[in-house]
Amino acid sequence: MQWKSQVLKYCHCRKNQVFTLLMTKYRCLQRVLKFLSMPCPVDFIKSTNQRSQRQHENVDKSLVTLPHVAQYIEPLYNTFFCPLTKQVMDDPVTIENGVTYERKVITEWFETFSHQDNVVCPTTGMKLKSRVLSANVALKTTIEEWKERNEVARIKAARTALSLACSDSMILEAIRDLQHICKRRRNNKALVFSVGILPLLIRLFGYKDRDVRCEVLELLRQLMEEDEGKEMIANIMDISAMIELMSSSHQEIRHASLLFLVELSRSQALGEKIGSATGAILMLIRVKFNHHIDSFAAEKADEILKNLERFPDNIKQMAENGFLDPLLNHLTEGSEEVQMEMTSYLGELILSNDSKAYVAEKASTSIIKMVQSGNTIFRNAAFKALSQISSHHPNGKILVEAGILNIMAEMMFTRRIYDELMDSKKEAAAILANVLESGVEHDSIKVNTHGRRLSSDYAVYNIIHMLKNSTLEELNINLIRILLCLTKSPRSMDTIVSVVNETEASYSLIELINNPHEQLGVAVIKLLILLAPHVGNTLVERLCKTRGQPESLMECPSGTNHITEKQALSARFLAKLPQQNLTLNLALLNNNVVPTILERIFLIQRNGTRTSRHATVYLEGLVGILVRFTTTLYEPQMLFLARTHNLTSVFTELLIKTSSDEVQRLSAIGLENLSLESINLSRPPQIKQTGSKKLFRRPNLLSSRSVESRKIPVPCPVHRGACSSETTFCLIDAKAVERLLVCLDHENDEVVEASMAAICTLLDDKVDVDTSVSLLSEINAIQYVLKVVKEHKQEGLWQKSFWMIEKFLVRGGNKSVSDISQDRVSDISQDRLLHASLISAFHNGNDSMKQMAENILRHLNRMPTPSATSYSM
Repeated sequence: MQWKSQVLKYCHCRKNQVFTLLMTKYRCLQRVLKFLSMPCPVDFIKSTNQRSQRQHENVDKSLVTLPHVAQYIEPLYNTFFCPLTKQVMDDPVTIENGVTYERKVITEWFETFSHQDNVVCPTTGMKLKSRVLSANVALKTTIEEWKERNEVARIKAARTALSLACSDSMILEAIRDLQHICKRRRNNKALVFSVGILPLLIRLFGYKDRDVRCEVLELLRQLMEEDEGKEMIANIMDISAMIELMSSSHQEIRHASLLFLVELSRSQALGEKIGSATGAILMLIRVKFNHHIDSFAAEKADEILKNLERFPDNIKQMAENGFLDPLLNHLTEGSEEVQMEMTSYLGELILSNDSKAYVAEKASTSIIKMVQSGNTIFRNAAFKALSQISSHHPNGKILVEAGILNIMAEMMFTRRIYDELMDSKKEAAAILANVLESGVEHDSIKVNTHGRRLSSDYAVYNIIHMLKNSTLEELNINLIRILLCLTKSPRSMDTIVSVVNETEASYSLIELINNPHEQLGVAVIKLLILLAPHVGNTLVERLCKTRGQPESLMECPSGTNHITEKQALSARFLAKLPQQNLTLNLALLNNNVVPTILERIFLIQRNGTRTSRHATVYLEGLVGILVRFTTTLYEPQMLFLARTHNLTSVFTELLIKTSSDEVQRLSAIGLENLSLESINLSRPPQIKQTGSKKLFRRPNLLSSRSVESRKIPVPCPVHRGACSSETTFCLIDAKAVERLLVCLDHENDEVVEASMAAICTLLDDKVDVDTSVSLLSEINAIQYVLKVVKEHKQEGLWQKSFWMIEKFLVRGGNKSVSDISQDRVSDISQDRLLHASLISAFHNGNDSMKQMAENILRHLNRMPTPSATSYSM
């Protein structure tokens, strides 16, 4: 009886509490229900009427506890509550004495008794004979019906709270209540969608409170557990907004958004939509590879990307954004159709060098196998992919190990497939050229089953034959690129030279110079430059017989700042052809190219070589062409040209007004060639002049004054006749000697050797050597020569240096030579480093150097003088 009275007392108190709470919130509930009947809650919020705003604020204050109020919209009964938990029961069961409890709670109560006889009812205290639990189906059904009605009301109340959004706490309470409701019953999710809550939730993505955004994402994730929910959410929301949340600096929001996207990406219908959202895949890739920053986020991003792989367009986007693994995995492991699609994507992509290296490492073997397929479309896709991969030269070794060279060579020379597209040969040639340009060894590459190698006559003949008969410019470019690579090997170069000499290949190459395709013209000129030292005269003959040549090679640039690569290489090609070939020199002369060359040299010097990246090469070529004319001065027209344009002064100025070593070297060679003619051109003056002779006079660069307009100079002490820089090319009159001596201090051996060769022309036996030694001594020439011996070890330089030193010693010791020369001889004898160099040359040099070293040592009294008397045994 005591237990029974306690239970009755509890029920009475509980009933009073419920009644009091309902009465206090009755008016608030009336306003809520009235508001719920409105068709559009958002319109209510937008009211600007002050009175309406005041009413709205009052409603907001009353709705702070709206979710709690909602549970009392449906009437409660005392029997709904478990006597022990004081909560509405989910699974009511009745025990022996007729009292109803929550199944789980009463079961736990029974388990506290070890013996059957000791079991009592927790409410009444009555002893129970049985532990049997009887399901109270009627009560359970009644409670479930009540919950359903109550949940509907709670969902509507939550919609109102989200519409008003007057406080963070109210929004959070409404969202969490919806989460709880959706967990309980699947139909509740459909009801949430039907009452229009979804747009209100999505609107909260931009809400300022972080917790609100996290809870919204969690609720949406719950709603997406069914495919219908995924589609409804994806159709109404902007995926880009979710991508922004994924980039949040707050970890909670970042994780919640990723979990949301994981659920969304599982839908077969939505994967493509996620991938098409601006920046979605790029951001997912970034998060995936930032696992050291957030490992959880990286794991979820990886899961999303794997779900998105079901769509080929997504795979392509991943590859475009640097994530190549999905594409390569499908390419190597997918079906034939998938492999072809992935290979086509790979060929279309613009890959970075790092990506090219990764593809070569992971998939080169598979792609090369595809090339050998009989499917033309399949083969073309593989060709495009390999063409791009092979363009990254470090991949050459990987591709060679995969056997690409033999296959590409076979495609070019041997394999024939009916109705095969010519593009296959073009791509094969491009790939072969790319791999060869990477520097791999090619002499051992076999091009057919008979063991023919790429460096053999067979391969070179085939390449030349294809080059002659092909009308595809890109194929011709690639064929020439292959030939350029073969020229790097002496064996291959000999083969190419032999083929060019024996066939009409030189005509084909020369004709390609005029091809309107700029890149093809550049490639063929590069090849001709390399062939010029070997078949130069043959090329000159073909060039001069070709219509429009050689004048087209001197085509004038549109402006100094627009020097093209072809124009620069054309000038270099003309300079590299045999310089003493009179036929070509006269052809250039007849086209009056010299004034144009001088004008362009002046413009480049004035504006600097930085105006064009090809300006230096162009300048070197132009100067090289000028040097050509100095090699055939025996021809009257060439002599007239050199005098008319005062080439001595031109080369003298170029010695110091350039930053190019090659221009300095060529200028010194030009001065040497001109100076060698000075002794033949210098004649005794017919009219004597009084006054002192000036040895060093500044010439006028690019002067074109006639010889007759100048006064006849006084005799030159070196050449013993009337000299000038313009008419006899005298280096002394041109003040070139000082500049040549400065060039002896150059780091480049070739510049030093050319400059020294030019100076040596003043010590030739045909000139007055004694006077030359005296003049050179006055400007400390021997000191420059001794420095050359110290700083350079090149044999040609030592030979010229020893020759000059011997001249100084032989002529410097003569009493007729000035005291200055004798002082220079003393400098030579006291130079200890020179002595060491002479000893080295005496022991290790060639016959000529040994003889010169011996003569110098004898002059320095370091070796015995041969006896005038000989004895015979």
